[in-house]
Order: sequence, then C-alpha cells, then structure tokens
Amino acid sequence: MRKLGAFLSAFLIAVPVLADAPIGDGAADLPLFDAHMHYKIEAWDDYPPSTVVELMDKTGVAQALVSSTPDRGTIKLWKFAPDRFVPEMRPYAGQANSRNWTTQPGMLDYIVKRLDSYPHTGIGEFHLHRIDVRDKDLINGIVSLAVERDLFIHIHSGAEPVRFLFKLEPRLKIIWAHAGMSDPPHIIRDLMDRHENLYADTSYREHDILSPDGIDAKWKALLIDHADRFMVGSDTWVNDQWAMYQELMGMNRKWLRYLPKAVAEQIAFKNAERLYQRKIQLD
Repeated sequence: MRKLGAFLSAFLIAVPVLADAPIGDGAADLPLFDAHMHYKIEAWDDYPPSTVVELMDKTGVAQALVSSTPDRGTIKLWKFAPDRFVPEMRPYAGQANSRNWTTQPGMLDYIVKRLDSYPHTGIGEFHLHRIDVRDKDLINGIVSLAVERDLFIHIHSGAEPVRFLFKLEPRLKIIWAHAGMSDPPHIIRDLMDRHENLYADTSYREHDILSPDGIDAKWKALLIDHADRFMVGSDTWVNDQWAMYQELMGMNRKWLRYLPKAVAEQIAFKNAERLYQRKIQLD
C-alpha cells in the first residue's frame, strides 16, 4: 500500500511538469490561423487567389483573417475559398488611406454599405495613431456599428487609442494589431488585465518575442498568462511580405515551440476557432 501511495504521489507531481513542458517540435504540426492578412491591389497579379491558397497550404496555414485595400481584395479571396478566409472590412479605398481615412467624406456610409453587402466579421485593420476631436462622429459611428452588429474592431495603434475606445464603449471587442507594434509586454499585460475583450495579433512582433536563448521571458509569461487572447499573423501589406510568407509563418512556429502544448494550440488556432466559430484544421 505504501508503494502504491508513493507511486500516486510521484504521478501527481509529474503531471503538472509534463503539462508545462514546451511543445517543441510539435509546433511544426500545428494548423495556423493567420490573424493579420492583407490582399492589396498590388498583389492581385503576382499572387492570384490560387497562389495565396498554395502558399497557405505549404506553410500549414489553415485559415486567415483578411482585410484589404480596397475591400474588393478581401472579397476576391473570400469568394475563391470561403472556407479558408474570414473577411473583415478595411475602410481604405480610393483616396482614403492609413493617414487620412478619418477625414474622408462619406466614410461611415461606405463602411455600412460594405458591411451590408458582405459577411465581414470586423472593421479594420485601420490605423488610429492619435485621437483627434475632429474624428469624434466617425469613431462614435464605428463603435456603435461594432457593438450593434457584434463585430470586432481591428486597430493599428499605440496604447492610448485602445484605452480611449474602451472608455468610449467597454463592450467593444478589439483585436490589437501587432500587439501594439512597439509597446512592451507590461503595457500589453496591463490593458489585457483591465479589458477581457482585448485580443492581439503578433504580426511584426516575432523578433521581439524571440531571443538569443529562444524566447523572451517577459513575452513568454504574457503569452502564457493571456493564452486565450493572442493569435499569430503575417501582415502581407506589401508584396515583399508575400515573398517571405513561408519564412514569416515559420518564425511564428519558432517561438510557439517554447510554449506549453495547450498554450501553443490556443495561440496557433484554437482562439480563432472560438472567436470566429469555425473548425480550423489541416486537410
């Protein structure tokens, strides 16, 4: 009986250790959900939809959240393979771009028209570098749309616009592009601690997350503590990013390998399954 008790004690001690063990080489087999893909007009000739899907297949990317300049690019991919692409509505078209889109006449009407026409799951990714009082009506309109239609807002910004949007409407669901781009882990942690509807994609943060020893300790702790809030991404905003697509997604797998299996799976694809109510798997 004493031997059995000793065995059970050893087993119970070992289980948490195994659960916390890094996924390691198993990261190579995870299906990925790319939570930050663009299909801008400059990519249409060099990377037709069939080529985009081939790149995803080669890289183990099962599905992607895509927004484009103009929105017609998103719809091209979605129509080509609706089971592979989750569309969101980017408000850049014509003269509207990342620097001036909030000042363009008729912008809210344009957004509503596109949302009414296609099954967009969010508004963005859009840039909001600062809060300008002249943008108040537009931002209020976008926030109201997002809450009424249960849509995500995908925002490229620093921490202050995120704080402003949640103060404006605590019920918002926000995906923070590039996890703040340059904000350190403690800023991201503070905002995620305060707002349970704040998510983030890690595109362009690969070099910050990785370290000479494998993975940065502060990033690792943040990713584990908020494992249900992060998703990976590529940010194919220029054709050079498309040319590096396999390398970019490989870098994501490189840091995922240092996380526990359950955490790596959440960030790789399970969070997206939950948020977009899709089954994500590799064929």
